[in-house]
Amino acid sequence: MTERCITGPACLAEGAAYLAKVEPRFAAILPQITPMPLRLNPDGFGPLLHIILGQQVSVASAQALWSTLDTADLTTPAAIAATPLDDLRQLGFSRQKARYAHALAAAQIDYDSLRHRPSDDVIKTLCAVSGIGPWTAEVYTMFSLGRADVIAPGDLAIQEAAKLIFELPERPTEKTMRAMS
Repeated sequence: MTERCITGPACLAEGAAYLAKVEPRFAAILPQITPMPLRLNPDGFGPLLHIILGQQVSVASAQALWSTLDTADLTTPAAIAATPLDDLRQLGFSRQKARYAHALAAAQIDYDSLRHRPSDDVIKTLCAVSGIGPWTAEVYTMFSLGRADVIAPGDLAIQEAAKLIFELPERPTEKTMRAMS
């Protein structure tokens, strides 16, 4: 694989310096956001399930549900697959997220191999699982695999940041963000 991966603070600083060089608006805001946090997460089933739990809910809500799962030892594919949907619902899952968790557990993804596959292939593989769309796949690819050239253009925070940085009259759509990136 020849894709660039962020492995530590030096990689993050190098990427920020490059962006500042090619886009003056980034150079103007970098002093306001440094030091930038290194947001690398582990990869695998648990971190991907955690991202699914975070879809369209607050960070606090997702963390609370994850803590419940962790306490109940329900963070592996086998444990999730063995837990009836109604039991997951009693733990706080929505009906939809309970189904997504089961789909992920049944997908039998080889997480080790994802580390060595091109980002587009990783995203395509993940999006084949019910409940995983581009946002979830891109967030996993960025934060769990450290891929430097992946962005989640459907993320509302990224869209809002782009609106501010590029002084746009309204928040750009996912399609517009893909073109901008």
